[in-house]
Amino acid sequence: MKISVIVPAHNEEAFIRDCLASIREAETQCSSPVEIVVCLNRCTDRTEEIAKSFGAIIVREDARNLAKIRNAGVRASNGDVVVTIDADSRMSPNMLREIERLIGSQKYVGGGAPIKLERYSLGIIFSSLVIFFYALRFGLKSAGLFWVPREHFDAIGGFDESLLTVEDLDFANRLAHYGKTKGLKYGTAWRAYIKTSARKFDNYGDWYFFKNPRIVRDLFTGKHQGTADKFYYDVKR
Repeated sequence: MKISVIVPAHNEEAFIRDCLASIREAETQCSSPVEIVVCLNRCTDRTEEIAKSFGAIIVREDARNLAKIRNAGVRASNGDVVVTIDADSRMSPNMLREIERLIGSQKYVGGGAPIKLERYSLGIIFSSLVIFFYALRFGLKSAGLFWVPREHFDAIGGFDESLLTVEDLDFANRLAHYGKTKGLKYGTAWRAYIKTSARKFDNYGDWYFFKNPRIVRDLFTGKHQGTADKFYYDVKR
């Protein structure tokens, strides 16, 4: 079994080194060969240079669309198992070993992982509750990091490129539904986790989403280009 870790990156020089280092550390605890694919999205900083220093395969996709960016990274990979993680997140050292264990059990179609924020505050907690409310309505599944055998990724057509946001939650829902048709469960790597940055709160304020629930609603439609650009594709980093 070979594992391909896909990392979308738009001007991520401040974060991607720690992300890639966490992948290489996790690689030392698993028995499978691991390749890293970094999909550059309109990068003008040192992201590519840093990625190459970790031996990553480089691919480019300039669309303001995370689903297209993620799918381009998967197409450039050749592992039997696809793992996706964002450039501002770090996986726990046992993550890839845990993914090996879960896939080896042959009980799971794929799945996600628990998410920890790098910092918390009262504002972040209340803002997160607003996001959690919409996620429940959407059909919450564990996300943040996805792990899935390539055959199942291909079977559901990867990430839905008609969505500008919430492509991850949509992917989890479709994967879970497909798994049921195969007698497989959607899993969560509970023994591992990812730690992600709080940069959106750093940029907009810890209370921003609590005070602006309409923004969260727009993000969860997956169709608002202006909102998507503001929070994902045109953010100055």
